[in-house]
Amino acid sequence: MIPVLVYPDVRAAVAWLTAAFGFAERLRIGEDHRSQMRIGADGAVIVADVHGERTPPRPGAETHVIKVRVEDVDAVFARARAAGARVLQEPTEFPYGERSCTLEDLGGHHWDFTQTLRDVDPAEWGGVAVDG
Repeated sequence: MIPVLVYPDVRAAVAWLTAAFGFAERLRIGEDHRSQMRIGADGAVIVADVHGERTPPRPGAETHVIKVRVEDVDAVFARARAAGARVLQEPTEFPYGERSCTLEDLGGHHWDFTQTLRDVDPAEWGGVAVDG
């Protein structure tokens, strides 16, 4: 799955996502139309321009959160904060074995960066494993 996120300025978004989150531009379509960015070894996101019904998030409304698995949440958090990311949740350890933080980028998109600290049986924290 590759999410397509809308930004008012594609080039500014690419520069910011590179500086703040360490993503890397892989493919550019037009100067300001779209860009595919690499996230880690095998993840990706498409940064798209505002066009027709495509609009960036609006303040006060959360329609999505992009969850990205990383090796070091604290390092990602420090880098993003230094680049001006809005902190929605400081790095926090959860009983289900994850440490994560939530940040807002320059376009209003919410990103949840998470790292697995330990494998925890869902029954230990109130979850239910479902075979599908």
